Amino acid sequence: MRRLAILVATLLSLPTLLAKPLPVGSARFTVATTDPIVAFTYKPAGYVDGPLLVVFHGVDRNAKEYRNHAIGMAEKFNAIVVAPQFDTRRFNSERYQRGGVMRNGKPQPQGQWTYAIVHSLVAQVRAKEGRPEMPYYLIGHSAGGQFLARMAAFSPGEASRIVVANPSSCLFPTRDLPYGYGFGTLPSHLSNDDALRAYLATPLTLYLGTDDTVAFGNFDDSPTAMKQGMSRVERGRACFAMARNLAAQRKWAFNWRKVETRGVGHSASQMFAAKEVELALFGSPPNSSGAAAKHRHQLAQPVTHPHRSAAKQQKQSARPRPSPPLWVCRETKRGTGGPPVS
Repeated sequence: MRRLAILVATLLSLPTLLAKPLPVGSARFTVATTDPIVAFTYKPAGYVDGPLLVVFHGVDRNAKEYRNHAIGMAEKFNAIVVAPQFDTRRFNSERYQRGGVMRNGKPQPQGQWTYAIVHSLVAQVRAKEGRPEMPYYLIGHSAGGQFLARMAAFSPGEASRIVVANPSSCLFPTRDLPYGYGFGTLPSHLSNDDALRAYLATPLTLYLGTDDTVAFGNFDDSPTAMKQGMSRVERGRACFAMARNLAAQRKWAFNWRKVETRGVGHSASQMFAAKEVELALFGSPPNSSGAAAKHRHQLAQPVTHPHRSAAKQQKQSARPRPSPPLWVCRETKRGTGGPPVS
């Protein structure tokens, strides 16, 4: 089904095959789908064969501002940034934060999920750039993080990494919570063990600001959400712990990681500007697997990835290991939190 969705997105993008590449600097274009949207773009002046970075806005639906927040990442990582705009008139919380998987309590056909628009966007940018295998990464903050968490579960496509930053609620890998918070109330083919296993195998990063502890603005304080934790950072940590423990218990593949940036609250601009965003997107240096001591040593080395030009490689200073955070998850004991990168 995922391949079919990608194929449909590619066919919808055929009119763009002869289109010119995206212009250097800031621009915008209309994503040609059955439900067209505007996307704001940025291409560095020295861009050559870098990845695509698709950035997802929060509840304020300020895609242009998010594009601007991401310009630093575009320059640093030699990447094209595209920030799609999901307006409130057509994309309410069911269609945006929850991806259109369910509407009014009823499951929707996969072709009507909002994720199909993202697959079409990627196909059209690849066509414009003449690079059908162009690697791409997805990163969203707050409501955009919620959108991507559910996309990671049900329609991740070919994304190299999906980064979920400071979501107000998380998608826990359990059928004990209703959809939006877990896999309960979903049809069996979307909530059975195969679906949970696929979710844990998806390359997903929970990217958390350690100071995102204040319940303000559009913080989800519903009784179900409060079961996940008292703050966004607590919920992210608890979700990661449950996922890691479930994968270990079932001996399933686990391709998630958790990255925390100290001293940052609920701010997209600060999360995107933090040095840890590179770890969130591209991971640890090569050969970072092995014993814990070896892993800690390598995390203190400069982080590199294949898309950044040699001139833009920058050393990353070693970060001290924090003391364990005190939080509770039913699969873990109090005070067993992990390092900034897990």
